[in-house]
Amino acid sequence: MGSLFRSEEMTLCQLFLQSEAAYACVSELGELGLVQFRDLNPDVNAFQRKFVNEVRRCDEMERKLRYLEKEIKKDGIPMLDTGESPEAPQPREMIDLEATFEKLENELREVNQNAEALKRNFLELTELKHILRKTQVFFDEAAPAIHVPNKSRNRYQQMADSNREEERVNLLGEEGIRAGGAGAQGQNLKLGFVAGVILRERLPAFERMLWRACRGNVFLRQAMIESPLEDPANGDKVYKSVFIIFFQGDQLKTRVKKICEGFRATLYPCPEAPTDRREMAMGVMTRIEDLNTVLGQTQDHRHRVLVAAAKNLKNWFVKVRKIKAIYHTLNLFNLDVTQKCLIAECWVPLLDIETIQIALRRGTERSGSSVPPILNRMETFEDPPTYNRTNKFTSAFQALINAYGVASYREMNPAPYTIITFPFLFAVMFGDLGHGAIMALFGLWMVLKEKPLAAKKTDNEIWNIFFGGRYIIFLMGVFSMYTGFVYNDIFSKSLNVFGSTWSINYNTSTVMTNKALQLNPGTNDYSGTPYPIGLDPVWQIAGNKIIFLNAYKMKISIIFGVIHMLFGVFVGLFNHRYFKNKLSIYCEFIPQVIFLVFLFFYMTLMMFIKWTSYSASSDTVRYSAGCAPSILITFINMVLFKPSAPVGECDPFMFAGQSGLQKFLVVVALLCVPWMLLAKPIMIMRSRKEVAHQPMAPYSNENGDAEGGLNQHNAAQPPVNQQGGTGGGHGHENEEMSEIFIHQGIHTIEYVLGSVSHTASYLRLWALSLAHAQLAEVLWNMVLKNGLQQEGWIGGIALWAIFGFWAILTVGILVLMEGLSAFLHTLRLHWVEFQSKFYAGLGYAFQPFSFEVILDASSSSSED
Repeated sequence: MGSLFRSEEMTLCQLFLQSEAAYACVSELGELGLVQFRDLNPDVNAFQRKFVNEVRRCDEMERKLRYLEKEIKKDGIPMLDTGESPEAPQPREMIDLEATFEKLENELREVNQNAEALKRNFLELTELKHILRKTQVFFDEAAPAIHVPNKSRNRYQQMADSNREEERVNLLGEEGIRAGGAGAQGQNLKLGFVAGVILRERLPAFERMLWRACRGNVFLRQAMIESPLEDPANGDKVYKSVFIIFFQGDQLKTRVKKICEGFRATLYPCPEAPTDRREMAMGVMTRIEDLNTVLGQTQDHRHRVLVAAAKNLKNWFVKVRKIKAIYHTLNLFNLDVTQKCLIAECWVPLLDIETIQIALRRGTERSGSSVPPILNRMETFEDPPTYNRTNKFTSAFQALINAYGVASYREMNPAPYTIITFPFLFAVMFGDLGHGAIMALFGLWMVLKEKPLAAKKTDNEIWNIFFGGRYIIFLMGVFSMYTGFVYNDIFSKSLNVFGSTWSINYNTSTVMTNKALQLNPGTNDYSGTPYPIGLDPVWQIAGNKIIFLNAYKMKISIIFGVIHMLFGVFVGLFNHRYFKNKLSIYCEFIPQVIFLVFLFFYMTLMMFIKWTSYSASSDTVRYSAGCAPSILITFINMVLFKPSAPVGECDPFMFAGQSGLQKFLVVVALLCVPWMLLAKPIMIMRSRKEVAHQPMAPYSNENGDAEGGLNQHNAAQPPVNQQGGTGGGHGHENEEMSEIFIHQGIHTIEYVLGSVSHTASYLRLWALSLAHAQLAEVLWNMVLKNGLQQEGWIGGIALWAIFGFWAILTVGILVLMEGLSAFLHTLRLHWVEFQSKFYAGLGYAFQPFSFEVILDASSSSSED
């Protein structure tokens, strides 16, 4: 848990591995996930590295596995997933895996090619079957050649409907001649024909092209094939139509065939004699039955191959990806001059060195090498990566912090404090016992069902965000239930747990008829005993509820904000002390605290003084409710040194000596501004003059980081540059004095103006809390209240329907939309108002070589 408050101590190590043991050792380190390797060959092309051939072999194996996976998913075969992660196979096992994948791929491709050829043959026979069936009807209808003009007259009628007058006149002349010739010659008119199939959507354009290109001297008949046919190339279902085209002469025949070829229509031989057509149809049916049998056997064989592959596919993917990751990592290493030893540099957590050495020895034993690996610690001036150990509970809060910026090395981590402050500030804005219960139950359900829900591994991004933040959602709901209980607000109604401390001294008729009546806390209307916890339920029906809650929630927002910011400043003190940065303590922390306490914390103290000193039941006029001064006006007059005169018996000051104390506080707070602005640059300038005769080298003096923040925490820990005031970043040893003055000026202006704007920013706690309460009240009065006013069985049905509508609006608007709004505002308060007081966030995350991380990333990318 200690590393959650401050990142783990990291050290840079040099690792020497024998070539024959390197693979097994890296495999053990990948299972451990505690080592981040550095690339020692940054200028070497990826295709020129030592293990590039092994990586290519892994890519090829992964390609074959993806092909198998695609075929398995196409057939809807479930893939066995035991949830276990097999160890990375030995390099000699790669040959066996390659042979297995090669055999499976070749066998599956051969089966698919044969199946496609069979399906193509089956499609052709099926189309021929339909042609023989449909054309029989065509021949029966068009048997006498003299009927051609009659059929043509149908075409003339269609052309007349489409207003093609010129073509119609020409064709009428031609067909009239042909008709007359046919009548004279009788049955001697001989027509040729072609038959085929075409995609149904191409048929209208095909028909128009035939008509125009052949000048109407062709006769087309078509009929739809009712059942869809399977495309052997991609398995899609397509709809086709059978057609037959009658024509006369070889010239028209050539023209018709070219048009059919252009529209990708398939032509089939069709005998003229009915007996020949029947004989061919019987042969086609026999061949179709045989093909069905062969296709069924082929599909069964393909299914058996895929089922056998599906049992091992997940494990194969894991093995191949682990092998690939190991060789990618080995490509980061250097070879020594003897070409027998691999040299690596890596960042490791200081506390895990022994665990890493055990893993290295285990890998050496697995490989059969007799030479043990060597792990040497190195000293460096490079900033180490930031590593915060987390678990499933703290990881979500750490992710919120890292979204703003990764902490600088050994900088104070805001995540442990955020575990409490984040859901609490959210609940101040979302305070409703009912809505908080809905959110808490949803979060609790995800927490209790996290194992089966995590095993589903969906690619729905919104669900993954909710599930990843399940503990945050649960805590936000629980804290909202608490604040809702304090506000005494549940779905815009109140809970009368302890009974009201207010009483009504009027009779019922007076109360019901006179709406101008008010309860006076200075009379017997109020018992004088405060409500045990939270707000009295009578405020929920009071006419001045908004006025009362306005003042109450506005003040607690300022109080929480000032305390939150003060806490952030004090967290910065821990940074300065850890990095032994005394200069930042004296020149930044102390004036910052004085400025914030003397102005804004004093304002919060005045709120408590006002609450305790003034009362409606006070016997003294000066301390009555009407004489209570405005905190805002008092604070403005204090900052502007504006005198305040008494009004009648009312004193603008709450206690004796307040005027002098306020002037003293403002003067001291204003003196803190030049203190923050000039003290640190002047001290740095003086320190540089004192050491001007010494060589410029990193050192640690009694002032810690006065020269630039270089100090060595211990003999084993590499020195780390830190910037005073933020606890992270770079030092000032190479900066010009002008840049230091400018930087300090920006830092001072940001803090002084930020103290004002950040304090006002916490008023969002008040604004969103009031908005949430009012939305809930509006939803109750405009929706659910209407259902409660109905009586009888009709009222029951109406209430059922209206309640459903009210519940949908409550969950959709008040829980989801308002919850998201409050979440974003809380996130801003932590990122800007709180973390700006101490958090630099200039580090980079520790990214160890971990099989678990690599496999998770690969599985998510494959699902996408």
